[in-house]
Amino acid sequence: MSKKPPSIVTLMDADAVRRAITRIAHEILEHNKGTKDLALVGIRSRGVYIADRIAATIQSIEKADVLRGIVDITLYRDDFSRAEQTPHVRGTEIPFSIEGKKIVVVDDVLYTGRTIRAAMEAIMDFGRPGNIQLAVMVDRGHRELPIRADYVGKNVPTSRQQSVKVQLTEMDGVDDVTLEG
Repeated sequence: MSKKPPSIVTLMDADAVRRAITRIAHEILEHNKGTKDLALVGIRSRGVYIADRIAATIQSIEKADVLRGIVDITLYRDDFSRAEQTPHVRGTEIPFSIEGKKIVVVDDVLYTGRTIRAAMEAIMDFGRPGNIQLAVMVDRGHRELPIRADYVGKNVPTSRQQSVKVQLTEMDGVDDVTLEG
């Protein structure tokens, strides 16, 4: 019996990705009443590029720069001890005090919530923010932890057997979101 190849469905094209980033930027500004004490922290790798795009959109709307940082969750993963190979740590870069700041963690896909838990733990090692919010391009469900996104580009019901892939020009040469399986 031959195995059927997985189907790939495009969920968001480049225009939909751009519109989602614009909407998320507006929602962040509205919720936080502007940019005062606001900082975006992207989770390596694609979360960094999404955070940069959100920051650029906010800058074009408000004519104000937003603090930006990068978090590497490698050493905070709860499956770290089960890894078969030595992890590649690229480092966390948060070049500002997070004390009292409104931190928006940015990632590409929200799935089980474990990546976000690890990111929050890494950020808390830098101090105590006023609050932590979450922005994601795609929320695919199947949470294992009580974590939800404050800002979502697209909610996509999936099965655990499917995979969601966010591609960004900075890494992949194209902007889109696909569902495989």
